[in-house]
Amino acid sequence: MSYTLRALFPALCLTLILPCSPLVVAADPTPDKDAKPAEAPVERAALPSRTEEDTLALERQVPQVEQQQLQAGDETFLALWKPANVDEPKGAVIIVPGADESADWPTAVAPLRRKLPDVGWSSLSLSMPDAHNDGIFARAVDAPAAASDGDKAKDAAGKAPDPAATAEADAAAAAEQATAQAEIAKANAEKIFARIDSAVAFAQQNKARSIVLLGHGKGAYWAARYMSERPSPAVQRLVMVTAVDTGKETPSLMELLPTLKVPTADFVNKDRPVPRQQAQDRLDASKRSKNARFTQVALSAIPGNPAMEQDQLFRRVRGWLEGDAAK
Repeated sequence: MSYTLRALFPALCLTLILPCSPLVVAADPTPDKDAKPAEAPVERAALPSRTEEDTLALERQVPQVEQQQLQAGDETFLALWKPANVDEPKGAVIIVPGADESADWPTAVAPLRRKLPDVGWSSLSLSMPDAHNDGIFARAVDAPAAASDGDKAKDAAGKAPDPAATAEADAAAAAEQATAQAEIAKANAEKIFARIDSAVAFAQQNKARSIVLLGHGKGAYWAARYMSERPSPAVQRLVMVTAVDTGKETPSLMELLPTLKVPTADFVNKDRPVPRQQAQDRLDASKRSKNARFTQVALSAIPGNPAMEQDQLFRRVRGWLEGDAAK
């Protein structure tokens, strides 16, 4: 009897061990009543646009008395206003910054807006729409969908696509894309023009007897285009500083200049290679058309002394505004 127990002992131990093995333990099909449902992924807030970041920074850095919230359509935007520091102001200069530049950009924009009031000119510097976040450079129209599996099978079976149908589809897609891009460009221009309209109205409300529109970089293109497409009797002169074409918009700056009806000053730095050829082309075109309203003023580079360069620009702009561009 004892021999039989000893023989069965290993089998008895095995039956006690196997149910505890992880290889044979079955998963409990009963759901845990205390288990929490899976949480939905948290959506992150959209990052602020470049314009919004610039506006927040300017609201912290610029004195409150200089900040003006202007209305352009259904949008409100920040402009920086400094009234002339004289009892009889000569007028107001509306400054249009270039692409990705703030209303207090350190090159040209800020020095001019701060110094002009000391010589009798009020200054109003604008914040411009953010091209990359306001839909100005929106995604192009989607390309036509890829061929279906059935079409691919037919082609694989030896049925070649119709070249005429393919060309017609490509032409239709290209036309649709061109139309969408034209609509985007038109919306872009309308946003910018609305802000300039608002600035002109603000200057008139502040009794500016003469209004000058001044654009820097690509802002000069928009200032010139505004004066070409929406000439206002209130704006009597145009100043372009280091003007460059946008490279995307039409008409080009060269096409706009002959249409301008106001005296125009083109301040150029011929030591900069990109705008240099464009500046020469503008000068040549003005000579061919005998445009007496167009004046080009060369600025000298002062290496290692940007403050002197900005002071030179201010003195040249002031001289032209006061009727003596040679100063």
